[in-house]
Amino acid sequence: MSNEITIQVNGETHSCSFQTSLPDLLQQLGFNPRLVAVEYNGEILHRQFWPQTTMQPGDRLEVVTIVGGG
Repeated sequence: MSNEITIQVNGETHSCSFQTSLPDLLQQLGFNPRLVAVEYNGEILHRQFWPQTTMQPGDRLEVVTIVGGG
């Protein structure tokens, strides 16, 4: 049995290991975890819950990068 699962990130299909933590996934995808907000399966996920949030088959994430300006 494969340890790889399929998830959706910003509308695109991605593969990752079963139960990859959210911070690890963000880094694997090239996001700076300090500069993003995450919607996880339709709910805004507060940063304090990221470490214990693990990827499950079919999860849907929307990752928004925070951009400063002036």
